[in-house]
Amino acid sequence: MARNTEEAWGGALIHNPDQYQTMPLGVVLRRTPGVTRWAKWSWKAVAVLPGAGDADWRLLRREGDIEEYHVSTPHLELHGADSEAYLAGLSDKVPAVYVVLRQPVSSERPYEVLLVTASPYEAQDYADSGEDVVEKVAMPEGLVAWVRDFAQKYHQDEEFVKRRRDKHRIDQTEDGVGDARISQMTDVYRAPSAARNKEQMH
Repeated sequence: MARNTEEAWGGALIHNPDQYQTMPLGVVLRRTPGVTRWAKWSWKAVAVLPGAGDADWRLLRREGDIEEYHVSTPHLELHGADSEAYLAGLSDKVPAVYVVLRQPVSSERPYEVLLVTASPYEAQDYADSGEDVVEKVAMPEGLVAWVRDFAQKYHQDEEFVKRRRDKHRIDQTEDGVGDARISQMTDVYRAPSAARNKEQMH
């Protein structure tokens, strides 16, 4: 595998391979009876399984009409350039991972998992498209720690740049307001040196 500025991984480009980590993350969907006559079933992402193996709609639990499936195991990818977004997500009361679901064109399955992301900004982009379903799933504690460690390692606060003084302004001896040759009420606030200079002009 090439280790250049951009590196291919799973068909995607990694712009900085040195600031990249990935983890297999199983996605669990729950099926419940639909609440309208137009939809027989309702589907919702309810859990993620860090480090899970491959799966293809494996039934995990059945209670009456309620079923839960380990649908698939995409990789959660972390990129150093997105560390600010990860920290923003972790600041929520309940840190979450976002599951993006898409209805397949021709399949008996109701959804396919397009991706999982820890970035609320990326999730919002998919939600705004209107083409996909974005589900927010609470992160297990171990996943929270993994994402936080990565984000804190690569996050860089915006560097504070001290404003440089204007050299022309520094060199000026005038420290009052307006033209020094014209008497002003503000003369009472002038430094003695400026007052003397003003008197010498007359």
